[in-house]
Amino acid sequence: MQTLHTERLTIRPFTEDDAAFILELVNDADWLRFIGDKQVRNLDDARRYLRDGPLAMMARRGHALGCVERRSDGRAIGMCGLLKRDSLDDVDLGFAFLPAGRGQGCAREAAAAVVEHGLRTLGLPRIVAITDPDNQASARVLEAAGLRFERLLPPSATTKSLRLFAIRAAP
Repeated sequence: MQTLHTERLTIRPFTEDDAAFILELVNDADWLRFIGDKQVRNLDDARRYLRDGPLAMMARRGHALGCVERRSDGRAIGMCGLLKRDSLDDVDLGFAFLPAGRGQGCAREAAAAVVEHGLRTLGLPRIVAITDPDNQASARVLEAAGLRFERLLPPSATTKSLRLFAIRAAP
């Protein structure tokens, strides 16, 4: 993932130096409610999460979740990027923000930049995203980034039903 800049944000690749931020983010109440417990309890766990997740995906695929920082002060407020889950056929847009980054349009701004980068720069034919059916705020972010609700995914042994959103590249 190359570093992306928007009017107010920088979206850059994660490094292991982001462990303290990851520890805070993945233990946020909304993360736990809508994404789930990643068993990250300390800085070593956070570094492992980064190594096994975003850093490994970046090495394998050239894109991954990135750290979203406010340009005004450089503070990390969230994550946003493209990932490839084994459970989905298409590349997936993912994002999560701390309370300090919510309610200001930052998730919309980051998601729109990542979607545009994926479709135009990376040449992806389609990008999808999944949300908990109860997470209306995430659905609004996806719709603002151009994705549209496509269908409800059935529950699996490890997940409940999820809403699938998608966008296709312009012909």
